[in-house]
Amino acid sequence: MDLGIRGKVAMVAAGSKGLGRAAALALAAEGCAVSICGRGAEALASTKAELEALGVAALASTVDVSKAEDLARWHQATVAALGVVSILVTNTGGPKAAVFGDLSDADWLAGVDSTLLNVVRMVRLVLPGMRGQRWGRILHITSLVAKQPYPLLTISSTLRAGLAGLTRTLALETAKDGITVNALLPGHVMTDRQLHLAEVKSKAEGITIEQHFTKQAAVIPMGRIGQPAEVGSVMAFLASAQASYVTGQSLLVDGGLVQGTF
Repeated sequence: MDLGIRGKVAMVAAGSKGLGRAAALALAAEGCAVSICGRGAEALASTKAELEALGVAALASTVDVSKAEDLARWHQATVAALGVVSILVTNTGGPKAAVFGDLSDADWLAGVDSTLLNVVRMVRLVLPGMRGQRWGRILHITSLVAKQPYPLLTISSTLRAGLAGLTRTLALETAKDGITVNALLPGHVMTDRQLHLAEVKSKAEGITIEQHFTKQAAVIPMGRIGQPAEVGSVMAFLASAQASYVTGQSLLVDGGLVQGTF
């Protein structure tokens, strides 16, 4: 299926690894010019080469997404090199993993900066261009904890739920401009973040990481941990011309793990 986004310019935050990289590669495979950012020069260079090997223009910028000035610089460089941004994928590192009693004010404030406020800033940068062309796709990579909170991820559970609210309110505001706003809520997908959480949880339970993943897979209806490309494919569809009537949604990509009706 041709998703109708060939030639569109996409910005993918934290696009050199994990789910961000999967989203960038899926969009590039559909013919999008892709601008990625990250903090590791080696991973950025490697992913940029992968994108260019798919026959598209690519830009890689060293950025700390928690810093407003870095985000502004990245956006400016993207527009200068590739053109007006039509697709934005926000993607942020998860905040500190801890139960409520182990979290300080500083932990909460750092979480807001690294998980929510940076998303607001990225959207603010691209909206004028999208409104000017009356077409846009804003996609947030969040987490299933937005719908099924988890005590060890107190900050993430709180802020991801807040981001679901932002997704819905912004979708209502921008629908008339031809812009859709959606969020993907991945479940257990094999990324660096997943490995980090596995280390934390297995240590707390006194088991090995391998035993942890076996237990984790056992409660997923599909019986396995997901792969980043499986999330990237859904991301590409939501960015497509065909998904023009889908907006304001927080879509689980979790192998059936969250079993609530809503």
